[in-house]
Amino acid sequence: MRLKRIPSIAAILVLILASAGASFDERFTPEHRLSGIGVDRADMSTLVREARTQRMIDSQTFIIMREPEALEGAERICSPKLQKIFKSAAAQSGFPESTLEAISYLESFGKPTAQSPAGPVGIMQFSEATGRAAGLKIIRVTRYRTSVTRQTRVNKRRKSITRKIRTRTPYTVTVRDERLKPERAIPAAANYLARLANRYGRQDWAVFAYHCGEGCVAELQPLVEKAVKYDEPVSVASMFFAASPAHNRELYEALQFHMQRDYSPTYWFRVTRAEQLLKMYKSDPSEFKQLWADYRNDASPQHRADHRLVVWLKGSDLLYRSCEDLRRAEGKELVRVFNKPDFYGFTFALGDAPSDPSDRQLYQQASPSTIGTLVYISYETRRLFEAARPHDEKYVPLQVTELVSTTDRQERPEPGSSIAVHCTGQVFDLSTADLPAGERECLNFILDEMGWDGYLGFIQENGDTIHIGCSPSARDFFSQVYQDALAANS
Repeated sequence: MRLKRIPSIAAILVLILASAGASFDERFTPEHRLSGIGVDRADMSTLVREARTQRMIDSQTFIIMREPEALEGAERICSPKLQKIFKSAAAQSGFPESTLEAISYLESFGKPTAQSPAGPVGIMQFSEATGRAAGLKIIRVTRYRTSVTRQTRVNKRRKSITRKIRTRTPYTVTVRDERLKPERAIPAAANYLARLANRYGRQDWAVFAYHCGEGCVAELQPLVEKAVKYDEPVSVASMFFAASPAHNRELYEALQFHMQRDYSPTYWFRVTRAEQLLKMYKSDPSEFKQLWADYRNDASPQHRADHRLVVWLKGSDLLYRSCEDLRRAEGKELVRVFNKPDFYGFTFALGDAPSDPSDRQLYQQASPSTIGTLVYISYETRRLFEAARPHDEKYVPLQVTELVSTTDRQERPEPGSSIAVHCTGQVFDLSTADLPAGERECLNFILDEMGWDGYLGFIQENGDTIHIGCSPSARDFFSQVYQDALAANS
C-alpha cells in the first residue's frame, strides 16, 4: 500500500508565498520608478534626499520666472547702487551677499517702495513690528484736519439761527519710514538674518524664519528633531521631506498649515534658486533673458502664468481638430487608456464624448507619456493610501473624466493660455468628487510631490476636477512607465 505524500513545511511556505505573490501581482508595479516619492520618503537615503532637494530647488524656476517683473527685478538688484549696499551689508553682518540679494529679489524685485497688501513694505518687505525690532525708525505724527459745518436751530423767540461748528479730526502721517530706504533696510535685514542664523545654528533656518516668523521655527524645529534620523541634519530640507500623510503626521499637518498660509515651507528652496538665477544674470544676461522669455505667459505677457501647463504647452502642440485627426494618430502619437481599475488603480468615465461607439473610443486615448503619468500617479497614490491607512476607508480607483479632445467640439482655451490644452493629447482630467477624504489627501500629496520635483503640472479647474500634464523633460520617463504598463497588460 502506497502512503499518501505529506507536503513538507518548505513546500507549504512556497505555496503561501506563491499565493501572496499572486495577490500582489494583481496590482501594477512599474519597472521605472522615481526615488523618494510618496511612501518612500520614510526610507530616503542621504543621496536621494540631496537629489530631491536639488530638484525642488530647480522646480522653483517656474515660480520665479513666470513673473513679468523677473527680468526688470534682476536688473534692479544688480544695479551698481544696490550692489554697493548689498556688499557693504554682507561685510558688516557676515551674512552672505548672494542670499541678501535673492531675498530682496523675491520680496520686492528690488523696488524700494514696494508695498504688500498684507502690510510689509520696502525692498526687504519688513513688517512694522519686525522693522522696529531690526532697528529701523518708523515715525508717525498725529495731525488734525478742521472741518466747518453749519447747524440751524430755533431760539427762544422761535427764530431760526444758523451757527458755524468747527470739528477737528485727527489723522496720522508717516514722516519717516526707513523700511523704504534701501541704504537702511538692507543692512538691517542683514543684521537680523545674521542674528537668526546665530540663534538657530544654520542659515537655512534663518531664511525660513525671515518669511515664516520666529514662532514658526520654534514650533517646527522640535518636530523635525523627532522626525529625522540620528545621522541626518536638522535642516529645512530635512523638515520638508520628513513629513507625509503616512509618516510624522504631526509635522505633516504643521507644514500643511503653513503651506496654505503663505507657502513658507518652500521659501528656502525658492531663495536658493533665486541666488542661482541672479548669478546667471551677472555672468550671462542673455541666457537669463532667454529663460525669462521661455517662462512668459504667451496669452497675456503682462500677467504671470497661472500654472506650469500654460508654459509647457504651446500653440505648436495643438494637434487634434477632429475625429479624423484622432484616427490618424491612433496607435502612434495616441494610445488607448487601460481599462483594468483594480490592476492599475484608475477607471474612466468620459462624460462628454460622442455617442457613436466607434468615435467614442477615439477619445479614450492620449499620448503614451500622458497615460504613463496617469498610471504612475495611481500607483503612488494607492501605495501612500495603504501606508497611511485612513480610518474605515477603502481605496477607490481614481476617476479619469477627460483625455484627448478635439477643437471641433468647441473646447475653450485654458484660462491663462492661448490653446485648448486637451487638444494636445498631453493633458488628462481627474475627478475627486467621489474619493474618500483620506485618499484625496494622498492624491494631493502625490501631485504636489511630483510637481515640486518638476515632473508634472496640475491645476484645479472647477469644483472637483484637476487638469494634469507631465513636463516636456519628463515625457521620456513616463513613456517608459507606459511601456511597463503595456507589458503588464499583455
